[in-house]
Amino acid sequence: MKKVLTLLAIFSLFATSSVFAQNTDPESADGPKMEVSETTFNFGKIPQGIPAKHKFEITNIGNEPLIIQNVQKVCGCTVTSWTKDPIMPGEKGYVTAQYNAARMGNFKKPITVVSNAVNSPMRLYFQGEVVKKEDLEGAPKNENVINQDK
Repeated sequence: MKKVLTLLAIFSLFATSSVFAQNTDPESADGPKMEVSETTFNFGKIPQGIPAKHKFEITNIGNEPLIIQNVQKVCGCTVTSWTKDPIMPGEKGYVTAQYNAARMGNFKKPITVVSNAVNSPMRLYFQGEVVKKEDLEGAPKNENVINQDK
């Protein structure tokens, strides 16, 4: 009798948990949903000591307002900003990442967008190569570099 009750209890637990399980498939879930113009942006070669920034465009393809709550970064070399107002369905917002370009060499840095979207959190990346300013003389200006003429 004890075995029957134990089996019944286990069966009830599994049956109950499946009833309360939520649909976690972001493709079919209702609510806000983020779509980004790109998940990785390449700055290319940027001069050492001069910050570069990129604006990731985010579209709410869901059916409720999207609220970006935070954008997490992994180091002090990055400054982030984002759309603070709710992004209505079909509308666009942004997340900006600014890299300080202090260290020479290649880099690839993630930022994590935390929101109320069904597909949150979302990880975005920016990458490039920091080189000596002299190595870029005569090269076309990089539109992502801030005050490149300094």
